[in-house]
Amino acid sequence: MSEELSPETPEETEEPIKQRKNGLYPGVSDELAENMKSGWADTELHGLEPIAQARHTADRRAALSARFPGERLVIPAGNLKTRSNDTEYAFRASTEYAYLTGDQTQDGVLVLEPRPEAEGGHDATVYLLPRSDRENGEFWLDGQGELWVGRRHSLTEAEQILGIPAKDVRELTAALKEATGPVRCVRGHDAAVEAALTDKVTAERDEELRVHLSEARAVKDEFEIGELQKAVDSTVRGFEDVVRILDKAEATSERYIEGTFFLRARVEGNDIGYGSICAAGPHATTLHWVRNDGDVRSGDLLLLDAGVETHTLYTADITRTLPINGTFTDLQRKIYDAVYEAQEAGIAAVRPGAKYRDFHDASQRVLTEKLVEWGLVEGPVEKVLELGLQRRWTLHGTGHMLGMDVHDCAAARREAYADGTLEPGMCLTVEPGLYFQADDLTVPEEYRGIGVRIEDDILVTEDGNLNLSAALPRRSDEVETWMAQVKQG
Repeated sequence: MSEELSPETPEETEEPIKQRKNGLYPGVSDELAENMKSGWADTELHGLEPIAQARHTADRRAALSARFPGERLVIPAGNLKTRSNDTEYAFRASTEYAYLTGDQTQDGVLVLEPRPEAEGGHDATVYLLPRSDRENGEFWLDGQGELWVGRRHSLTEAEQILGIPAKDVRELTAALKEATGPVRCVRGHDAAVEAALTDKVTAERDEELRVHLSEARAVKDEFEIGELQKAVDSTVRGFEDVVRILDKAEATSERYIEGTFFLRARVEGNDIGYGSICAAGPHATTLHWVRNDGDVRSGDLLLLDAGVETHTLYTADITRTLPINGTFTDLQRKIYDAVYEAQEAGIAAVRPGAKYRDFHDASQRVLTEKLVEWGLVEGPVEKVLELGLQRRWTLHGTGHMLGMDVHDCAAARREAYADGTLEPGMCLTVEPGLYFQADDLTVPEEYRGIGVRIEDDILVTEDGNLNLSAALPRRSDEVETWMAQVKQG
């Protein structure tokens, strides 16, 4: 990694770039600084087409405008975050900003400015960093300049792509400080924007905006459903990739599995949608095992929970529990089949008009019946469910909303989510599991260290549901057949 041209002392990095050129940089003469200003071709792009979701983002902004008439709404994309010293984490725009604009660039801010009361509605403007400035040397002397990190779109280009008027974000904080009237801001993404609004906003009003935007994402439009299917299809291919390399993972560790899936995510999408869980053997009993540094052994199970995130930031979330050698033992199959039966009951409960909790209750009942049948907990089933005793081994809720966030709509009110009703266009996971910890003395020894979860991405339709991830086999015998075919192919 190349080291940037930097001032002699740390203090000099605090000065604006326009004051940090020529003699302030070692080896940068006045002549070189002047030379770097000219001789560059015009690279402005013309006739750009709007992004595919531009029509949908316009509809989303219109709905937001109607919900908060007469108020200025500020939705930041966020800033780079330092990973170590002078390196940053890969940037990921805030979900709210990307949902309303389709843009993913750092430091961007969407502002919905209320029109005069007689007109109603809002005027949307996206504030962005313009192209790197060659006149002041920013493009080659600043660490985020074009020479270092690549070309940014000009404001004119951004307007064409996003379908939103664009302005220079460096002018925004001053404008916000002078703004009058009611303002709401999505917090937690841009400290400078929040500081400019500190005497104009309240935590309660800002939270109302965040909650509304979370609930607005519950029902997906046709573009979003298409993107979720793309994410799922890539994820299916990623699972096939993993099955092909299980022998290499046995020779190394769970990290070979993690790296294999990550390759598919980066080739076909933007990234992984969340940290991949590549849990072999007893690690499968840890719900969010993302260290992925354990052994992969023949005869054990692999719980793979992973999802590709598309270039538009929609993620899949799929889990399969696979016999590493391709064949379940009798006990593994018994536990797996119980989870499969519970998932079938859960999926069957997903339909428009059903309560959100119905699929969870259906899955938990089946798992509880199995635990009682096996003698692991004393019945009757109704009493176990009433006391929640099954949760020692089922551990978690049976699913969640899915979209741009893997746990989508997380800020929604309870009455709109967990206590709500399913509608066509909602997408959620159904993912029951059984987990017998390696040190759990309440179960027979042969159960200990076995963890099984099966998870699929389910779209609520007008007449029922659609399993977006149905291309990945779920039944135990089908899993074995599929694994054998993938390894041979």
